[in-house]
Amino acid sequence: MEYRKLGRSGLEVSLIGLGTMTWGRQNTEAEGHEQMDYALAQGINFFDTAEMYAIPPTAETYGSTETIIGSWFAKRKNREQVILASKIAGPGLPWIREGSEINAKNIKLAVEDSLKRLQTDYIDLYQLHWPNRGAYHFGKQWGFQPQFDVAEVEANFIEVLEACGTLIAEGKIRHVGLSNETAWGTMKWLQLAEKYSLPRMVSIQNEYSVLCRHFEPDLNEIALHEDCGLLAWSPLTRGIISGKYLNGALPPGSRLSIETRAEHRARPQTDAATRAYMDLAQSQGLDVCQMALAYVNSRPFVTSTLIGATTMEQLKTNIASIDLQLNEDVLQAIEALREEHPMPF
Repeated sequence: MEYRKLGRSGLEVSLIGLGTMTWGRQNTEAEGHEQMDYALAQGINFFDTAEMYAIPPTAETYGSTETIIGSWFAKRKNREQVILASKIAGPGLPWIREGSEINAKNIKLAVEDSLKRLQTDYIDLYQLHWPNRGAYHFGKQWGFQPQFDVAEVEANFIEVLEACGTLIAEGKIRHVGLSNETAWGTMKWLQLAEKYSLPRMVSIQNEYSVLCRHFEPDLNEIALHEDCGLLAWSPLTRGIISGKYLNGALPPGSRLSIETRAEHRARPQTDAATRAYMDLAQSQGLDVCQMALAYVNSRPFVTSTLIGATTMEQLKTNIASIDLQLNEDVLQAIEALREEHPMPF
């Protein structure tokens, strides 16, 4: 396993990180425990979760993934072997603090509740799942026009950072990070932290894959030169890159077969791009999913590639991508395909 520095935290996290959002919905507690056992044995020391998981999010599944991780910690007595990340939900989900925004009061409540479910005294990386002001993620990039009161947003950022500082002083969280943020937001968080000597964001968790490269060309520059690296979520684009959803297929038990929200990635141009990457992988004798993961792994601005799996076979194949080094011909071919299919969704 390869390890990379988590911002300026002093921590080193595995380049392959274990995503957990299916546990409690698509995966049972026993299956979640099996995945964690295997991942840890393969050198993965970074697990990522969130209070809103399991996914798709519902009031019934809220917190179930953290509960499964907590029962594993309680049984294995190995909390110190894992760098654990979780997230506070942004506004909009009525069953989570009535859909209210991220502020000092709610971040303290959320941390306390997550610690109980996780059966731990501390969370290594605490992330803001999505911004209060909205963002272009989750299919909202088309026509995105940010409108907000800058002074109000800055005041909220300072309030949240001060609350995180208190939680760090209390030993309940160790570091803070962003998720589904924009370039403006990321730089504003970093600037205010420096100006007021408040906790500095060590990472940004955004969607990134060969099919989804919104992180470039601006956020990757920030990630590299501001020591706020990318934790890449959905590096297989919800499994779309495998080809299993081509032509509208919905295999039983798959993520999209149980998704309750409209899938903005399901488009004819996405199918066309997927076929092109599948053809490239086949021509090189590669598994398309491993090729896609190896590409994300190879990016210098990536701190950790967050994989998720519903079967042990998927998990093993995904983790094994760490051993695949793409040659220059394949890397150039991927860049050429990006120009042919620049923004499929």
